[in-house]
Amino acid sequence: YDYLVLALGTETNYFGMENVKKCSLSMKTIDEALYLRNYMLLTLEEAARNKDIKKAQKLQNIVIAGGGPTGVELAGMIAEMGSYIAEKEYPEIKLSLSNIYLIDALPALLSPMSKTAQEAAHERLTKLGVKIILNVAVKDYVDQQVILADGRSIETETLIWTSGVIGREVPGIPAESLGKGRRILVDAYNKVQGTKNIYALGDIALQFTDKNFPKGHPQLAQVAIQHAVNLGKNLKRLEDDKVLVPFSYNNKGSMAIISKFNAVVDLPKFSYKGFIAWLTWLFIHIIPLITFRSKARLAFNWLRLFITNNPSIRLILRPKKDTGQ
Repeated sequence: YDYLVLALGTETNYFGMENVKKCSLSMKTIDEALYLRNYMLLTLEEAARNKDIKKAQKLQNIVIAGGGPTGVELAGMIAEMGSYIAEKEYPEIKLSLSNIYLIDALPALLSPMSKTAQEAAHERLTKLGVKIILNVAVKDYVDQQVILADGRSIETETLIWTSGVIGREVPGIPAESLGKGRRILVDAYNKVQGTKNIYALGDIALQFTDKNFPKGHPQLAQVAIQHAVNLGKNLKRLEDDKVLVPFSYNNKGSMAIISKFNAVVDLPKFSYKGFIAWLTWLFIHIIPLITFRSKARLAFNWLRLFITNNPSIRLILRPKKDTGQ
């Protein structure tokens, strides 16, 4: 090759906890998301048939480790699923036994976002019945018990891990070219340090040359998109013997959906929350779709779901994972 561009992204970081890696559920890929849905439906089926109250509670308890956007969105979705779907589809289940725990080692949810977003997420999830535990890390997952750093434990058969990511391993990259979180160190033009024709983009790249982000860019889709655009133009400049343009990230903001009709949006100069933020979230996720037909179909499906609170299709497509617990 003349140029090699690495855009492998990240994978779930379990911080060396083998039991958590083996027995928890993650949600970094479509396959993992589908598996998580099917696992939860199977667990509800089992809880509906179980007559032992202690066992039923363990089946219905859900622990989410990680208070970032993924953890917050999952907690809100699962809490609403319990209200809108579980109560109707599984009348045998005593929802009073169900608990959703959202655990984070940091002092606030959505730590990279504004205080407005953090407070809104905490307030809304609390109203939905989510039990939020902050300033405490998950240390282990043994015998279907989540062990916390302060000595507490929570019995559950469902631990969802959203607590961190690490760059995917790229054999052959020099050790001195790797930074924190196994991200690849790159220069202002996304060229891997210590190489002549290898580049890295997106979440896997760690770049300290942008004066507005001296500690590196956030691991967001917008960074990856802008990396790719800049590198594409620079590769053409290389072939034309022109001066290269250093990368500079244009921060367009960040957002997270908390629950139905409720989201938070952080723009560079201000933040807002609630219904308007929720509409913004929907609009932003429809824009990138390629055809008008795709956009119209998704908008129609969302409208139907929001009106009926019924996703209608709840097929269990995969067998239950053998967790070895």
